[in-house]
Amino acid sequence: MRCRHCRASLPVIPGARAIQCAQCNGVTRVRRPGNGRLVPPSGGGYFPGPRSKKRAVLIGITYAGMRRGGGQLRGPINDVKCMRYMLCERFGFPNDAVVMLTDEERDPRKLATKENIRRAMDWLVQGCSYGDSLVFHFSGLGVQVEDEDGDEVDGYDEAICPMDSFQQGPILDDEINEAIVRPLVHGAKLHAVVDAEHSSTVLDLPFLCRISRKGSNWQWEDHRPPTGAYKGTSGGQAILFSGCSDGEKRPTLLFDAPTVGAMTHSFIKAVECEPRATYGRLLTTMRAVMREGGVNCNLQGAIGSPIRRVANFSGVQEPQLSCSQMLDIFRTPFVL
Repeated sequence: MRCRHCRASLPVIPGARAIQCAQCNGVTRVRRPGNGRLVPPSGGGYFPGPRSKKRAVLIGITYAGMRRGGGQLRGPINDVKCMRYMLCERFGFPNDAVVMLTDEERDPRKLATKENIRRAMDWLVQGCSYGDSLVFHFSGLGVQVEDEDGDEVDGYDEAICPMDSFQQGPILDDEINEAIVRPLVHGAKLHAVVDAEHSSTVLDLPFLCRISRKGSNWQWEDHRPPTGAYKGTSGGQAILFSGCSDGEKRPTLLFDAPTVGAMTHSFIKAVECEPRATYGRLLTTMRAVMREGGVNCNLQGAIGSPIRRVANFSGVQEPQLSCSQMLDIFRTPFVL
């Protein structure tokens, strides 16, 4: 099919929902008959280890040598390392219950390909039950594509880009919602942190909390699909920390020094500064860290201490939170 942006000829993988153009980086929706729902590949047995009540999937992609006219991101690998350190050392996640996918792995099962990411999402929620604490973290590139089923308030689907996005296409928010939000049962909780451009509602959650235009208070917005489609859980809770921008600030892509992403940095720093945090306190501290506008990193711990720079490759200017149900952000404690 033809790229809707530059009209280049694009090969379409069977079953793909969208395809990304290597010429212009634009995304084109693949129109297919039927509802287009995909059955994810099973992650059971693909990722070894016991079924801990605390599980995490951490994805970091640099896209080295993969984008025509695009540079390598210098933060995502450090992002997942810092997130893993924080989860294991501070919140007691077992090492073998944290799956890391990057584009620098030698093991093909640990590469951040589209198939492996889909397997990892399936593994994360497979057999989830009361008391499960799940974490999904993505650091890399995000894109938008025009919505075709009327379930987006702004008319666009958000998507994350696996390392083979130019061959296999991005992973749309509809599929992410189906994969890791819909299966959450009563008593199971998912926290997601996404450090990517166009990631503000990438889990397709129905309620969004962000700072008011005057910057004086946090307010909830109803983002339930106009079509009435259900985007919530099966009784559990899903919470996404993401960011937004006004589209005018150009993302910072490259630094020679060891680097961490701005969204990930502000989240980890806020957790460090707020030992008994509520969601409201975390958002407020994240916003203060971002608004400092600096590039110097001062994360604590054995993993964070060698990192010297913060790269805002996602262009994020304000943090925000979306959720499967509205909550009192200044009274609800943040618990992993």
